[in-house]
Amino acid sequence: MTQIILAAQAQGGGSMSFIIMMVAIFAIMYFFMIRPQQKRQKEIQNFQNSLAEGAEVITGGGIYGTVKKIDLATGIIEVKIADGVVIKVDKAYVFKDTSSTPMQK
Repeated sequence: MTQIILAAQAQGGGSMSFIIMMVAIFAIMYFFMIRPQQKRQKEIQNFQNSLAEGAEVITGGGIYGTVKKIDLATGIIEVKIADGVVIKVDKAYVFKDTSSTPMQK
């Protein structure tokens, strides 16, 4: 009878360590993968909301340009990429400010 109880306790201890291991794995994934990604998304969102005319930006397609006009109602930004060439880009696809890195001219 005591052998059955000891065997049951040993099996219960194994499941408890499995649960602790799964919680530890989730915590590691959260702090090394999920949290940094959420932080980066928040930085991009703040950048997109603070865009102003004249800012040098990089679009999602890798196009460098200067913001010429922002239409907040539709979320469309006009970006000048060359003399006389202005493209319309959705606000969600403008990711980076290039004022710290000079553009090639």
